[in-house]
Formats: sequence, C-alpha cells, structure tokens
Amino acid sequence: MFQNRKIIIATKHHKEQVIAPILEKELGVNCFTDETFDTDALGTFTGEVERELDPISTAREKCLRAMKANNCDLGIASEGSFGPHPSMFFISADDEFLIFIDTKNNIEVIARELSTSTNFNGRQIQTQKELFEFAEQVGFPAHGLILRKSKDENTDIYKGITESEILQKSFNYFFSKYNSVYAETDMRAMYNPTRMSVIEQATQKLVQKIKSTCPQCQTPGFGITDAKKGLECSLCISPTNSTLSYIYVCQQCKFTKEEMYPNKKTTEDPTYCDCCNP
Repeated sequence: MFQNRKIIIATKHHKEQVIAPILEKELGVNCFTDETFDTDALGTFTGEVERELDPISTAREKCLRAMKANNCDLGIASEGSFGPHPSMFFISADDEFLIFIDTKNNIEVIARELSTSTNFNGRQIQTQKELFEFAEQVGFPAHGLILRKSKDENTDIYKGITESEILQKSFNYFFSKYNSVYAETDMRAMYNPTRMSVIEQATQKLVQKIKSTCPQCQTPGFGITDAKKGLECSLCISPTNSTLSYIYVCQQCKFTKEEMYPNKKTTEDPTYCDCCNP
C-alpha cells in the first residue's frame, strides 16, 4: 500500500533525521521535507505563538497543511508537550504524538510515547556560576539552551545556544539590560537529542501500529482504541481498576476485537483491590 510512495515529513526542526530511516526501511516509502513549511505557525514552546489546538489536532493540522502545500497524499507529523508526568507529578515528562495520514486510502494512524526521559527544565539565574551549573545539569552543549529576561517574557529571547562563549555573552546581555536572566532547555528537536530519541521511539511504535492490519479488511492501523477495567481480585473476586481487556476497532470496516488479559494475568493482587485494601 505504501511501497515507493512519497511522504512529506512536516517539520522544520530536523525530525526527519530519526523518522525517515524507520519509515523508509519498514514501509518502503520515500521521505522528503519542505524547508519553507513553518510548523511554528501552529505554536512555539517559548510562547511567541500560542498553541491553540490540542496536541493531536495540532499534529493533524500540521500534517494536512504540509501535504496540501506539497500536493502529497501521504504525510506524517509530530507534536510534543512537556510538563509534569500525568501520574507522577514530581517528575517531568515528554509526551510525543505522531500522526500518519494517507488521504488516498482514507487512513489515519496515531501513536503516543509518554516518556520520563527528558531534560525539560528552567531556572531564574543570578550569576554566571549558577548558569553554568544549570547548563551542565541539563546536558549542555549537546543540548541547547534558551535565555530570556524572565519565564513569561518572550519579546527578547535568545534560542539555540550550544557554545559556552555565546552562553556567557547572552547572559551578560540580559543581566546588564534587565538585571534578570531566565535559562531554560531548548526543547526543539534539533537542539535536544534526548527528545529526538523519544520521537524515534514513537516512530517505531507508529510503524508497528501501521503494520498491524484488520483481520477482516486488511486496513493498516488496527490498534487499541479502548481498555476495559475490571480484572478480578485474587482474594475476594471483586473487580479492580486493573486492565481486564483491550478493545481493537478497525477505522474502515469497524470490525471489533477484544483481547482478554493483555497483561498476561487473570487476577490482580489484593494490594490493588479497593475492597481488600481501601
């Protein structure tokens, strides 16, 4: 279905470096990018352009715009968000969504990679010593930095700093002008190898989902659409909040499959039972 077709990777931050090799090897497509396509129009991490849509909708819009601009019926885009992990609030997380769209065959496949592998961080800085301690902590110079007056100030900002001399000069500029410096990690993919690695993992997950086809109509992207709770407690037999089954639904023919006990266990430990351990 995809062999030798051209696919646009909607990025201006060099994500094709990790996405293209996987797609070309696993799907047989020919990847390309459009250097004139500005993904920042849909939002920037530093706040100059607010992201108005949710991450999936943003990735979809980014993909469709790039496909339309390049007259291409196959596209892929990603969108990342950074902040506290949804269940471990004291840990930062990188939440990456990838979307694969084939308008020729009316296929859309989405994959998500939620990872605690991130250097996402920021700090108000008072001295050069503090600055270079922070820089070392977040993996500089392999990982780029951003300096500005304050966390919420984006009218005067210096991005993509990967050299100590430029870092020092930038600090001197902001401190002499504002007597205030805020340093943060540059989360754009080309300045953040850790994030690039998470995007690579998300791409692997996406490809596996694309290669998973519907048993009935063979449409790609036959993946999990829902998870049912209710795995029984091994002690009192009451249903718990643990996963009992996964539901798969084909986006084309709506064929549905339920996979029981996806975590390879038929009962749950009483520790996780609200009746036995309220």
